[in-house]
Amino acid sequence: MNARILQHVPFEEAGSILDWLRRTGYAVEVTRLYEPHRLPSPDQVDLLIVMGGPMSVNDEATLPWLTDELRFVRQMLQAGKPVVGICLGAQLMAKALGARVYPGPQREIGWFDIQGASVGADALALPSKARVFHWHGETFDLPAGATRLATSAACANQAFAWGERAVGLQFHLESTPDTVRSIVTHCADELVGGEYVQSADAILAEPAASYAAINALMARVLDFVTR
Repeated sequence: MNARILQHVPFEEAGSILDWLRRTGYAVEVTRLYEPHRLPSPDQVDLLIVMGGPMSVNDEATLPWLTDELRFVRQMLQAGKPVVGICLGAQLMAKALGARVYPGPQREIGWFDIQGASVGADALALPSKARVFHWHGETFDLPAGATRLATSAACANQAFAWGERAVGLQFHLESTPDTVRSIVTHCADELVGGEYVQSADAILAEPAASYAAINALMARVLDFVTR
């Protein structure tokens, strides 16, 4: 089984996802889109993970590789392959499926609750309430045929499922203390006033139990799309 990770910047890595992939026997390859690269054929990939990043999915004029990435994500989705998108990755999934991606009503950066939506018996059920790590300023409309999985006070569309094996998450369940510290270090300029923007100190003070909880939820998502 071959897993492919699409990474947009050096400081947003796959965190706990790598542990799950190794534990479940996947061979892992990382396409670093910020370096010269070549995307694989969809038939070479059994599971696609699309990571986050500070750019917008609408930056195709300045980041032309986004056009090829969107095409590849669309091909994977249309082929019914397991796909998980995280933050920017979820926005890429939404745009690849024809939905609009745009600035949200407010930025959401730090540890805040999401509320799981009521879904059918065969869908991925997220907890009715979960404290998770966010870092996003944009949001998306739900793609046609998608099911909303979660919402929050700051953002209506926090997670969605499309088809049987694709899940987009606006938040970061893969985060570890190291990956959060890395994002805070590289994106500290974004930590300016806002109702849903925590300080660096508050973000970094989150207890180990919060990381254990989100990493367990990340494993549930991965188990679901690969079931």
